[in-house]
Amino acid sequence: MRIGLFGGSFDPPHEGHALVSRLALTRLKLDRLWWIVSPGNPLKDARELPSIEARIAAARKILRDPRVAFTGFEAEIGARYTCDTLDYLRLHCPGVRFVWIMGADNLLQFHRWRRWQDIARTTPIAVIDRPGATLRSVNAKAAVYFESARIPESAAGVLAVTSPPAIVYLHGPRIERSSTELRAGARS
Repeated sequence: MRIGLFGGSFDPPHEGHALVSRLALTRLKLDRLWWIVSPGNPLKDARELPSIEARIAAARKILRDPRVAFTGFEAEIGARYTCDTLDYLRLHCPGVRFVWIMGADNLLQFHRWRRWQDIARTTPIAVIDRPGATLRSVNAKAAVYFESARIPESAAGVLAVTSPPAIVYLHGPRIERSSTELRAGARS
C-alpha cells in the first residue's frame, strides 16, 4: 500500500489543496492520500485556529474522492511534530509505503522542523511547486543538504518504493490562492 501524507493546518482548506491531492495521487501512483489536519503548527500561532473537526468538515466539502481520507489523529496520539507522527505510523503500519507531501513554500523552512534530517532520511518526500516558491525552494537549506537524494520528476511514480532519502519536485497546474490570503480576506 502506498499512502501519501499531506499534513497541515488547512486553515481554511481550499481548491489548491485539492489540486495538490489529485496531482500527488496521480503522479506518485498512490493508493491512498491522508490529509493530516494538525492540532497546530509549532511554527505558527494556533490560538485562533478553528477546531480540527471544523477544518475536516470544510476539507470534505473541497475534495470528494474515495482514495482520500481526512484525519485529525495527531491530536489523538499526542503528536505535536511531523517526526513524531511519522515514528508512530512506521510503528503501527508496518509494510505501508508512506510519502510525505509538502508544498515548495514549506521546503523553504523545512530546516526549522524538529528532526528534519531524520524525516528526510526515513520518509520519501514529494515537493509540490507553489506560486512564489518555485525557484527559491531548490536553493532552500534542506534542498541543498539533500540534493543527492533528488530523483527526476519523470521517476515520481516510484518515489514510494524508493529508499529514503528520496525527494522529487512535482510541477503541474497551480492556484495562486493560499490559506493565509483566504484568512486575511475573511477578516477584512
